[in-house]
Amino acid sequence: MKRRIKNILSLFLLFLFPLALQAQDSLMVKAGKYYDTKKYDQAIEIYQEILNNKNESAEIYYNMGNAYYKSGKFTQSIIQYERAKLLAPNDDDIQFNLNLAKRYVVDAIDAIPKVFFVRWYDNFKNKFSSDGWAHISTISFILLMFLAGIFFLSRTRTIKKSSFWIGILMLITTLLSFNFASSQKKKIEGHNSAIITQPSITVKSSPSEGGTDLFLIHEGLKVQIKDSLDTWYEIKIEDGNQGWLPKKSLEKI
Repeated sequence: MKRRIKNILSLFLLFLFPLALQAQDSLMVKAGKYYDTKKYDQAIEIYQEILNNKNESAEIYYNMGNAYYKSGKFTQSIIQYERAKLLAPNDDDIQFNLNLAKRYVVDAIDAIPKVFFVRWYDNFKNKFSSDGWAHISTISFILLMFLAGIFFLSRTRTIKKSSFWIGILMLITTLLSFNFASSQKKKIEGHNSAIITQPSITVKSSPSEGGTDLFLIHEGLKVQIKDSLDTWYEIKIEDGNQGWLPKKSLEKI
């Protein structure tokens, strides 16, 4: 009886899945029409409805960012572009539009330069999204198992030697891509970055209104969240300065 119910539920879910995709595509078309007719607020509402249904993608955030940008809400457009970039870190269109939106940010922060090998590592890691690296890891692992079979079954020295060294390469690829996938996933789920949403806000030395004023930052600036206490976040900006801000003054990416 339980097995029968389980089979019925499985069939029901298989039936619903195409309908859900069709509904999402319909909403995307509807949002696109609103966007094309310059009804940006209505387009944003549709994109938000899709996100509320747990249908998250770089495309939706990107389109939503474009709608906010066209409606003159540049800070919100930055937030959406940053969210899109988390899911598609190597997308040139997202980066280009993000740079356009950042022109409206008052603060020009000089980032602390990274050591060249750290910069190279980050750039290489951002070549693919979390899912992209996960696929590479899976494929390289399958190849590794296939090569291991050849190594143990083959009696030819040349083939055994070739399969061994190519297998070592696949092992390294599997481990590195798995590490990159985990790192990208952690970045997406960690929500450790945020955008300032108030026109201007003073960063404090401690998590209280009575803390010493350290420096002033403005709407649209990206910050890193280092710690949290009650209604306060400890934040750090790209030049290395850090302090405390009320949680209500920023929105997590």
